[in-house]
Order: sequence, then structure tokens, then C-alpha cells
Amino acid sequence: MKKLLLTSGMLLALLLSSCNAAQTPPEQETMPDPSSAVAESAFTTETSIQDVVNDPAFGEYGRLLFPTNEGYYGGETLGELELTFYSHIDPDKTVEIANSLKSRALAGETIFYDIYTDAEKAEDPAKEDTGLFFFKGEPGEKFAVCNAGGAFAYVGAMQDSFPHALELSKKGYNAFALIYRPGAQTACEDLARAITFIFEHAEELEVDTDCYSLWGGSAGARMAAWLGTYGPSAFGGGDLPQPGAVIMQYTGLSDYSAEDPPTFACVGDNDGIANWRAMQARLDALSALGVPTEFHHYPGLGHGFGLGTGTAAEGWLDLAVQFWEEQMES
Repeated sequence: MKKLLLTSGMLLALLLSSCNAAQTPPEQETMPDPSSAVAESAFTTETSIQDVVNDPAFGEYGRLLFPTNEGYYGGETLGELELTFYSHIDPDKTVEIANSLKSRALAGETIFYDIYTDAEKAEDPAKEDTGLFFFKGEPGEKFAVCNAGGAFAYVGAMQDSFPHALELSKKGYNAFALIYRPGAQTACEDLARAITFIFEHAEELEVDTDCYSLWGGSAGARMAAWLGTYGPSAFGGGDLPQPGAVIMQYTGLSDYSAEDPPTFACVGDNDGIANWRAMQARLDALSALGVPTEFHHYPGLGHGFGLGTGTAAEGWLDLAVQFWEEQMES
């Protein structure tokens, strides 16, 4: 009898244990964290350039992150990137740009816009290598278009427009970096088309078109200045307002007029391509005509220093933004 009671007690304990187990809710399935996936696959200075180009996050436009003509850049990895005509390339900034664009794309942002239709690209295949990379800032904020140089032979965006656009977006502005066709005329036509595209899609892009700015380095600075003076309509674009400011780096452009928009310029005093005195003379002449200007030249710097991180020019972009903001208030 004692054995039977013991056995019955054990059965009862087992039944109660089973009931308690049945009432315990199952463990929740842990959902994957998209941000951790991005972190795990983040680019580094050791990442090969080709791996960035081919990353699925960038789709078909990954090839436009770097010059389409491979003869103008060197290096196998992001940390080794070299661009013809450029100096002081910051590997950490290159990595930050690639990761920022990838994170934005994986978060659902549209980071690239075609500026030509499929029909236009079929008629002129060179237009396949054009478009706007978008570094989105605050919705409803003003926009800037950044134009890299490259002697009108290629587009050095990773040093001369992507870094600027990224920094502008951090300040809340909506920044675009244009990839354009080689040649001064076609480059200006592409910039005119890009500005027109932004104006036509301003609501979708969530940008304020008032007092926009055009930025450029070297050949890209000439594009910004020419579009600023003559307007997009002179190059096949829409009949649109002048930019509120033109921001130029290291180009020896000499032509000017009283119709030029407010202009900020900077250059190194050791630039063998763009003479700083020629740049200063142009801005002095604009200033004499009543055009608001600001000029800076930096000791020891050569051509193509980009943001100038770690050089005498570091911080020039903040001064340029202040200049642009002054035009907004005037």
C-alpha cells in the first residue's frame, strides 16, 4: 500500500509538472536586427573596390561609385584608392561614404536617380554613365548639387563630391552628387538636366528649391560657375532660377560678369593646376561688381584636396556653408 501511494504521488507530481509546462508560454522568436546585419557586412579599408561595386545593395549603379574609366584610378581596396589629379584622399572618409550609402539603401532610401529616360540612353549610350547619388538630409530642407572634377575626362566623385554631399547631409541639407559624361559641354548639359530633374521632382524628393547651391572642384567648379551664370536653360535644361550660391574649389576660371551668383572659392597656394592668384583676382573682380564673394587660400596645399582633412584647409566646408546660409538670409 505504501508503494502504491508513492507511485500515485509520483504520477500526480508528473501531471502537475506537465500542466505547469503547458501553461509556460513558448520562447519568443528573436527577430533579426537589420542594423547588425549591416554592421557585420560593413566595408573597411581592406574591402576591395570591386566588392563595393558589386554589392547587391547598390544594384546596377554600384559601378558609378568609382570612375567608369579604370585608367583614372588605382588601388585594389578602399584604403588604397588613388585618383588622378587628386591628393589627400582620406581612406576613412572613403569607407564612411560607402557604408553610409549602403546603410541608406538597406534602410529603404532611394540613393540613386537616373536623370535620362531609357529612350534617351538608348539613343545616346554615353548617358548610361550619368545620374544623381542622393545624400538625403532633413525633409523640406534646401538642396545642393556637388560636382567632382577630373579634367572633364572622368568623374572623381569619391574625393570631390561624395564627401561634400555626405557632410552637407549631416548638416541637414539635401545633397546630390552628379555623375556626368566627359567633356565640358556634355558635363554642363548633364548638370542642367540634373537641376531640372530636382526641380520637377522636388515634392517627391522632399527638397526646398529656393536658394539652392552648386558646388564643384576643379572641372566641377567650372560647371557650377557656368550653370550659375548662364542658367540651366543655356544648356538644354529648364528656365529656372539662379543658385543662391556657387561654391568653387581649385579652378583657374577667369570669365565673370555682374550677373554671377554669390561665389565662395578656396584653393591651395601650391596648386600647380589652378593658380591661387588667378582665383583671387576673379573674386576680387566679382566683388568690385557688387557680387558677394569669399576667398581662401591655404599654405602648402596642392590640387584636389577635397575636404582637406588633416591639412591647413580643414574646416573650409563649414565656412562655405556659412556663406551659403548668409545668402539665404539676404
